[in-house]
This record gives sequence, structure tokens and C-alpha cells, in this order.
Amino acid sequence: MTTPSEIGVLGIFWMMRLDRPLPVKPESHMARIPATFRRAGSEDVEELALAMGYDDTIPVLQRLSMGKHCYIARVEGKLVAYGWITFDKEDIGELGLSARLNEREAYIWDCATLAAYRGRRLYPALLACMLDELQRAGFRRIWIGTDADNLPSQIGVALVGCQPVVEIILAEDGQYATRACPGVSLQDVLDAHYALFGNRDKSRIIFAD
Repeated sequence: MTTPSEIGVLGIFWMMRLDRPLPVKPESHMARIPATFRRAGSEDVEELALAMGYDDTIPVLQRLSMGKHCYIARVEGKLVAYGWITFDKEDIGELGLSARLNEREAYIWDCATLAAYRGRRLYPALLACMLDELQRAGFRRIWIGTDADNLPSQIGVALVGCQPVVEIILAEDGQYATRACPGVSLQDVLDAHYALFGNRDKSRIIFAD
């Protein structure tokens, strides 16, 4: 059986194990400006909806009612960055894929920093806070995806110690496949492929020669 030939890379799927010491502690506050980080509450819904570009709070309230969590960063009292966490299954943007999570796994997604505050490492600092909270809650692993052309997001994810596991590939047959990143264990590659595709079919995995 031949492996699929690729047309291009669409995204990168990253992993962080939480059953071992975190490489970056949240108290280091990687942000280059003073900021506070915490889980969003009901008092933050209106401002969060505005930061996300919504005209009302309904989308935010719907996510929260489904058990998703959101973490926020504030600078001088203003909400300037946010990131969402899902604990069961979450659709992945325009790819038509879903992150399927096992017990004690979480998926971090839809993270953004307001334009005026970008470049100050608020994103990795917020991620560090989220990872610390998830570890304290007993989670053992998180997944996070980045677009192939979003270098700032990739840098932020790497700064907190996340490891790229697979690249999401568009193959010549028009279907998606995964390509294993260098230095990743076979089990982690299979787990990432399962999270994305719901199966462990090795024919859709491209391994380095």
C-alpha cells in the first residue's frame, strides 16, 4: 500500500504532556508588559464577545453552556487576549476535521490577541496559565492546532514547550493525511492521527524516510 502524495501543508497539530513538570511556569509571566491571566467568568462575557467581534453575547454564552472554558489576559483592566478550551470534541475551522479527545485530554483553540497588543508575548503567557490550570485539574495532555502560514502562533506555542506532532496535509487524491514531525514517537503520531481522523489507518500517515 502506498502512502499519499502531498500537495501542501495546511496546518500543524501540537501536543503538550501534562503528566510531567511543565517547561514554562506561569509565574514567569512571559508577557513583555504587566498583565493578569485568569479563567473568564460571567462578568467578562460582554467584553469577551466584543473582543471576539460579535454583536451580542449569544455565541460566547453558547460556548460556555456547552462546558467550554475561556481564559483571558487583561492589561490595565482591559481584556486584550483570550483562548478557548474544549474537553470532548471540537470542529477545526475550515478543514472539516474535528479534534476528538480522550479522557483527561483538552484541546486549546480560537486564541487571539487584540491588534494593538500583539508582539508582546501575551499569547504564550496566556497559554502558560491555561496549561498550569489544566495540569492542576488532572489533565494529562493537550492538543493545539496552528495554520501552516501563521508563524506568530507557531512561535507562541513553541515558547511554552509544545511539540509539533504531525502536519495536516492535503494529498493529491483530494483527501487529508498527516505527516509525522521529526523526533516524535510512533504512538504520539498515531494518537494525533486518531484525534484528527477518528481512526489509526497508517495508510494516511506520511513518515519520513
